[in-house]
Amino acid sequence: MLAIQVLINALVLGCLYACIAIGFSLVWGVLNVINLIHGSFIVLGAYLAWGAYNSLGLSPWYALLIAAPAFFVFGYLLQRLLLNRVITAPVLVTLTLTFGLDLILNNAMIYYFKADYRKLILNPPTGSISIFDVVVPVDRLIATASALALTFLLYLLLRRSKVGRAIVAVRLDRDAAVLMGVDVKSIYAIAFGLGAALAGCAGVLMALIFPISPLTSSAYLGKAFVVCVLGGLGSVSGALAGGILLALVEGVGSVYLGPAHAVTLSFVLLIIFLVVRPQGLLGRKGFE
Repeated sequence: MLAIQVLINALVLGCLYACIAIGFSLVWGVLNVINLIHGSFIVLGAYLAWGAYNSLGLSPWYALLIAAPAFFVFGYLLQRLLLNRVITAPVLVTLTLTFGLDLILNNAMIYYFKADYRKLILNPPTGSISIFDVVVPVDRLIATASALALTFLLYLLLRRSKVGRAIVAVRLDRDAAVLMGVDVKSIYAIAFGLGAALAGCAGVLMALIFPISPLTSSAYLGKAFVVCVLGGLGSVSGALAGGILLALVEGVGSVYLGPAHAVTLSFVLLIIFLVVRPQGLLGRKGFE
């Protein structure tokens, strides 16, 4: 039963990890920008859910409908007005810019919300489902279903829409996409906006499960980075596979080595993948 409980927890948490990482992977794969502000976007989305519920009485599911367009517009404008100016510069320049933006946003949240941990507590509580000795909280199941739905919607967008195919084309060969008439600057902004929207929505879902504080942004960013490497850069299915693998490793490590070593194991796995299979589980060679 312990093994089944660990597996169920890994599946549930893995889908949430995938939702955290998929926007980060999209921006990194399309723009070649390591977006260090991604973790703060997630925390800001969590605060949006917390504030909407406690101040306005809005359910977190309605907060998702607010977070998606709000963060998309914010990300789109951020890329258009700032990142676009240095998008062709070396990676270190964009890395430094996003690092600076992360410091600004994170310190603004600390100033406004303080560094105290807060928790979104639903009233009435959603309870849990128990089958034999396996227990799964209902809020985690709903958050997992929502994360899977967001992941599937992004997959459909990239595969079935004109904008999605343009995003994929720019990722595969920017110069060829320009020759085919693709407005690369607009595609960059749309991709960054989508990444921000997914981060905000992931924050809303994480608020249902984990405490909220600006201090957690680096942990979310670290998990997004690890999942991208494990699953493969720019791959939706890879992000899902990487998220489940990371959650499984953390779960098994927590049981047998203690929760304090779970993060250590995840980064050991990251190093192994970088050496043995840098393209990830489902990534394509050449896009590491």
